[in-house]
Amino acid sequence: MSRTLAIRGLIAAAALATPLLAVGPAQSAPVPVAPSGTVTSVSGVNERAYPSTDAKVTGQPLKYRAPIGLRCKVRAQNIGGNDTWYLLRARPTWVAAKYVGTVGSVPFCRSVNHGALKDTPATRAAMG
Repeated sequence: MSRTLAIRGLIAAAALATPLLAVGPAQSAPVPVAPSGTVTSVSGVNERAYPSTDAKVTGQPLKYRAPIGLRCKVRAQNIGGNDTWYLLRARPTWVAAKYVGTVGSVPFCRSVNHGALKDTPATRAAMG
């Protein structure tokens, strides 16, 4: 009987120790993903001076499936049921969210340093 108890004790100890041995190295917290997007409109999307179709188009349209870095977003002119516009990370231009699929959380522009933006009445109005 004592031999049976000893065997049961060894089995119990092994069962308790196994999870401890299976634990791997500690994993670090995931690296935050900088907000980015991809143009989803087959005809591309225009970059604009501020978030409105009344704003001047700057440069050539971004092509379908083009990757773009996003800095922040605002609520502005409604385009096809979507009133969100994104400020690009690489330059101070805006694109309608209707035509952009996003990766990562895009903060509202009120929570972003505005120093990199043009200090114009149109930009200030777009930031709310």
